Amino acid sequence: MNDTLPEALEEIKTDFRELGLKDRLQLLLEFSNELPALPAHYAEHPDLLERVEECQSPVFIFVDVDGDRLVTLYATAPPESPTTRGFASILVQGLAGLTVEQVLAVPDDYPSDLGLTEAVSPLRIRGMTAMLGRIKRQIRDRVAA
Repeated sequence: MNDTLPEALEEIKTDFRELGLKDRLQLLLEFSNELPALPAHYAEHPDLLERVEECQSPVFIFVDVDGDRLVTLYATAPPESPTTRGFASILVQGLAGLTVEQVLAVPDDYPSDLGLTEAVSPLRIRGMTAMLGRIKRQIRDRVAA
């Protein structure tokens, strides 16, 4: 077990790796369906969200850091892009309630560790890696502000 990987992300990774390829795609679809809706504040102000340009689909993220240095991630991706939505959902759920330090310690190549590289295009994996990179950059910006 990787000691820099938070428990939720470790569990998600294990869930994917224990499945066959077809079932991994099904699990990704399930994550896609579980992407939480944006809170009204962000839904009404999409300008607060940052587009992840590396993703083929329009993916937008916003990171909030509270006074206790706990991270909350918001993301939106279109329902017709289930792979991208699934990746966003994995990050939203896997990073929920973590501290700034825990999120920044997540390995940058975490998306490649899910065992989906045989199932989805390298471009999609790069998109999820870009999402994680944007999340970390937003956290560093918020902490520095």
